[in-house]
Amino acid sequence: MLFSSITFLFLFLPIMLAVYYIAPFRLKNGLLLIGSLFFYAWGEPVYIILMVLSILLNYFCGMDIENNSENEAKAKRSLIFAVVVNILLLVFFKYFGFFVESINGLFRVHIPYRELALPIGISFYTFQELSYIIDVYRGKVKAQHSLVDFALYVSLFPQLIAGPIVCYEEIEEQLSSRKISARKLGNGAMLFIVGLAKKVILANTMGEIFEQITSTATSNLTVLMAWLGCITYAFQIYFDFSGYSDMAIGLGRMFGFEFRKNFDIPYVSKSVTEFWRRWHISLSSWFREYVYIPLGGNRVTISRNILNLMIVWALTGMWHGAAWNFIVWGLYYGVILVFEKYVWGAIVDSLPAALQHVYALVLILVGWVFFFSPSLGAAIRYLFAMVGGGAGFVDREVFFVIFTHWLFYLLAVIASTAVGGKVLKKILNCSRKSFVRTAVTIVVFFGMLAVSVAYLITSTYNPFLYFRF
Repeated sequence: MLFSSITFLFLFLPIMLAVYYIAPFRLKNGLLLIGSLFFYAWGEPVYIILMVLSILLNYFCGMDIENNSENEAKAKRSLIFAVVVNILLLVFFKYFGFFVESINGLFRVHIPYRELALPIGISFYTFQELSYIIDVYRGKVKAQHSLVDFALYVSLFPQLIAGPIVCYEEIEEQLSSRKISARKLGNGAMLFIVGLAKKVILANTMGEIFEQITSTATSNLTVLMAWLGCITYAFQIYFDFSGYSDMAIGLGRMFGFEFRKNFDIPYVSKSVTEFWRRWHISLSSWFREYVYIPLGGNRVTISRNILNLMIVWALTGMWHGAAWNFIVWGLYYGVILVFEKYVWGAIVDSLPAALQHVYALVLILVGWVFFFSPSLGAAIRYLFAMVGGGAGFVDREVFFVIFTHWLFYLLAVIASTAVGGKVLKKILNCSRKSFVRTAVTIVVFFGMLAVSVAYLITSTYNPFLYFRF
């Protein structure tokens, strides 16, 4: 079930909110757990068994680690067991087919296998469970004794499908004590509507334009059209994923939970390093805390630090998808980050701000080619078209696309910078009179909701890119 679906907006969410707010606090977690499991089972009823088994595994391993806190060897055995099983489950469902295909291609053999549907959200909830089990072992958090509360942490529907990745430490107290109020409900609803508008109006429109551009054979793309396709996809994935994150954070707030921000206007970055501090913040933080720092971080020799960075980014690429183009995408960023840290970072910092933005955006756009291409070969062919290996430099088609969609490109530019937030705040604070501000707020947000719903009703194009991750 997508957040940006009529079923969710006008059936599941209203019923869930009504039941949740009527119920006494002691029953809220249980009701929210039932709703979350139903939400997950709506799309994949078979894989609800996998999630329940995963919850039970990590719940009992966490308890065992805490019970053996005085016995390091036993606690470590439970930790290793839980980590290995979690990773094996993720690898089996997400990467088994990729490994078999790679072996078949490399050694020219034919190992038959049955392709399995990827359990939705498995990359996200597995990382959450790993953070829990590791933090219990480290003594950063206490094991959760309530199975209902732990199951809710893993399956909480606002962030289950696409994050943000919520570490247990961030939500531990909220599971047992959180503020639920009409003000938080309203603030959460407004953030949800902003995210919905990002997703439905901007991301979906950019997605349709991108499909139109890439329906042309790569050899027939001009340089400008290839770059326009790349820019269009950059807008699509940003508004798709950040919009979904905004909806998740808004939904969490509506139910009394506070999740940290997952995006911070990343396309204003002046370097790739800064971009990854602003893009998918919860994933970057997770890899830093649970992979990079345990490997030694930057408290080691330069050569070892470079190796640490490359390991982290290879894993980041693999996390996003079971294909060589995703691995190359991760390594591509690893190489750039190493060079920014040890080679040309100081030179980039000395450039005028405008050139720093251009530098960062060009490298980011090139990176998206590896991400959106169906294969590594397709990515190389697309990159070739971007530097003149297609059908020349420019054609009429590129101007036709721009002139017929100029308003959406303008809105995308505004909404992907700080300007968008400032404009919205000025509109909402247009008067000193509180009743006027309230009226304007209602009109603006109900207007965004109405337009978003109209788009959902009249269009059949409503994918969510991160479902495949």
